[in-house]
Amino acid sequence: MSTDLASDPGVRALLTQDFLRRFDTPGPRYTSYPTADRFVETFGPEEAVSALERRRDGDGAAPLSLYVHIPFCEQLCYYCACNKIITKHHERATAYLDALEAELALVVASLGAGAPVSQLHLGGGSPTFLSDAELARLMAAIGAMFRLTPDSEVSIEVDPRTVTPQRLAHLRGLGFNRLSFGVQDFDPDVQKAVHRTQSFEMVRELMLSARTLGYASINADLIYGLPEQTPASFARTVQQIGELRPDRIALYAYAHLPERFKPQRRIDVAALPPPAERMAMLGDAIAGFLARGYAYIGMDHFALPEDSLAIAKRAGRLHRNFQGYSTQPDCDLVGLGVSAIGRVAGAYYQNAKTLPEYYESIAAGRLPVVRGHALDADDELRRDAIMALMCQGRLEFDAIERMHGVDVARCFASELVALRGLADSGLVELEERAVQVTTAGWFLIRVVAMVFDKHLRAASDRRRFSKVF
Repeated sequence: MSTDLASDPGVRALLTQDFLRRFDTPGPRYTSYPTADRFVETFGPEEAVSALERRRDGDGAAPLSLYVHIPFCEQLCYYCACNKIITKHHERATAYLDALEAELALVVASLGAGAPVSQLHLGGGSPTFLSDAELARLMAAIGAMFRLTPDSEVSIEVDPRTVTPQRLAHLRGLGFNRLSFGVQDFDPDVQKAVHRTQSFEMVRELMLSARTLGYASINADLIYGLPEQTPASFARTVQQIGELRPDRIALYAYAHLPERFKPQRRIDVAALPPPAERMAMLGDAIAGFLARGYAYIGMDHFALPEDSLAIAKRAGRLHRNFQGYSTQPDCDLVGLGVSAIGRVAGAYYQNAKTLPEYYESIAAGRLPVVRGHALDADDELRRDAIMALMCQGRLEFDAIERMHGVDVARCFASELVALRGLADSGLVELEERAVQVTTAGWFLIRVVAMVFDKHLRAASDRRRFSKVF
């Protein structure tokens, strides 16, 4: 199935601003199902320990994924919705690393030492807030507790303002082979409006250095819908990113939710682009990236055809976890650090969101888990259906029935009725024993997936989610 919007006039005509606006509704991004808003406080440290022990006693030889959250940033970005701590006191990192090492020991006590890891990701916040020595300490602690497989993906989120070519070389020496640069926008007026200034020249130098150092993949994050952005200004950023040619691009829609995220209250609402201009930015960016040879992966991800993510998409081996689309097979994820989320042995869990609460749990010798969710049979069924749509763009009834021992037509009777409307709109094709997402449907895949979300249908308020566009 082609996803080349730039060369498909039928799809290009379909994805008009009016059409996109019709489906621009709040909804989850489905990095998990059920989504994190369904986690409950009755799931705590004891339940997390049980999940880790089940994995140890059952599927302990299968590679897992690790996520480590580093919450610190030197400077506040007004658009940010991440869990972060703004500070210039770098000495605070010492106590945090102490706690992380203690949490690692607690996890391994239940999981077992030396578990294989095929994917490690440092996120934040700004992981590069840590000094070279602190990053080396963290990687040594992880290496002492887990075993990174020879082909493991080891990635880190990078604030370009906190690194130099020399620091990138240090990271490479520590074993990192993938980088994600937070760019957002190159326009000076936009950068000033969101309190994040970094030049095109700075990012270009870092990306060139990363390639010289042999990083396997470089990602650039962009955001559309920021204050002071216009279709013309964002088109320039798209052109500049095209010149840098990162292996992957993540194009996110800015969600202005100041009632939930205090930093966003500093943004001038009058400077935000109107909906029509946001839609124009999105359409132009999609067309621009596709015209430059990028493959559309799904949701907001693009990759060069030779990148492993694009290869996985073509081969039907795409997966999805809390970091987004992934080439790694569906596997357990251990989350470490404040607010980190994990998924182990059929259960989701989340750590404490504040440092005092996180430190208090660690000092008491217990996992800092404050909420979670144990998946039941219906959750597993719907999760597999949603992930099949999100990752492969196709829901095969026979495959679902073999995995879960159910009759799809009976279990999803109301969902199949709801899909008829999306079929009439050109987003899916309903076959006798399958649901096929169309080329146009890939660009609204969240809308398709939402049909199978039982919890979302029962929710009285969707405003806690970002809009699709």
